[in-house]
Amino acid sequence: MNLSFFIAKRYLISKKSNNAINVISWISIIAIAVTTAALVIVLSAMNGLTSVVADLYHAIEPDLKITSVNSKYISRNKELVDKIKSVQGINGMSFSIEENALIKLDDKQAIVTIKGVDDEFKNLTHFDTVVMEGTYRFRFDNQYYGVFGRGIANKLDVNVNDFISPISIYAPVRGKVESINPEDAFNKVSIVPSGIFSLNDDFDYKYVLIDLGAAQELFDCPNSFSIIELSVNDKDELKSIQQQLQNKLGPDYQIKNRYQLNDVLFKTLETEKLWTFLILAFILVIATFNIIGALTMLIIEKKKDIKTLYNLGADQQLIRTIFMKEGFLITSVGALFGLVIGLIVCVLQQQFHLVTFDDMSVIPYYPIKMQVKDFIWILGVVMGIGFLAAVYPVRIFTKNDLVHLNEG
Repeated sequence: MNLSFFIAKRYLISKKSNNAINVISWISIIAIAVTTAALVIVLSAMNGLTSVVADLYHAIEPDLKITSVNSKYISRNKELVDKIKSVQGINGMSFSIEENALIKLDDKQAIVTIKGVDDEFKNLTHFDTVVMEGTYRFRFDNQYYGVFGRGIANKLDVNVNDFISPISIYAPVRGKVESINPEDAFNKVSIVPSGIFSLNDDFDYKYVLIDLGAAQELFDCPNSFSIIELSVNDKDELKSIQQQLQNKLGPDYQIKNRYQLNDVLFKTLETEKLWTFLILAFILVIATFNIIGALTMLIIEKKKDIKTLYNLGADQQLIRTIFMKEGFLITSVGALFGLVIGLIVCVLQQQFHLVTFDDMSVIPYYPIKMQVKDFIWILGVVMGIGFLAAVYPVRIFTKNDLVHLNEG
């Protein structure tokens, strides 16, 4: 065993003549362990929240969304579809239209975003899982149906059991219209409410989903669509597939993944995670002040040992290495204990849902998602702060002792 490490280990576990040194050393270990565990738990919880948000958005947002750069609509053509299908890893494709329109029920009306979707949309997004009332249906026989966001449904007083009062959707006719009748300037589609979905306010107060054919009729774009939506087999290959698609389709098409479509939200979550990490790291810095105190007192107590080692031929580097490794042991023991405690708490939360939410929440319990990179970052930061905390007392106080020995 390395001599300096052996002596440092003995200093850590052996009983000191001054019991305060033992107390401060263990306080240092406990403080580092608690802060490290807090870092693991908090970052894993924030990962869990980000994952839940991503899953919620997956109910209406695809893995990849393709839109045209130069035109509002994309004409259906075999060449384009073949290019997309030629990219390995794509397992689903859906065509849709998103446009603003006026929706009216009796004397109530609202401006909403109409999203016309085809039959494949459900397989790509699992949107049917967020339909809280009624059913997921857009067409039956010759009747069009619509699924409303809860906010819009409340505003219009939509009743999914009312099949008598149809809801009218109006959109301007494309091109110039020459008519004295104002109604001729608008296309109209009538729908019956089939369901109400609830996701979050951004979607609940914005979207009404209808059949793609009804949307093409409403917006005067037969055999056209504004969005191509894709799902992929392996989410880890998402960026690679996105880049391959961009290379094949060229600059005339814009391709965004789910995170880019909601970049403000996910960047906000990442920023919150970063600031939380920095705040807890600052608390860790304060906790490591105990290491400075413990090493300072230990060096003062071990003056006789330093003198003995010096007389036996130990140089300044060896003596400093002993006390640096003492600081390393205090930090590493605390860090490892903290990582284990944090891991255990996270696993318990995943398995037994110790922290729960009320019945009105979107999720029943606090989500946890552990990532290896977080553990690596935490361990690196803890050890780095511990090293910096040990440098000052070791360099200053061992230097003073060695100066006195040389003078003696």
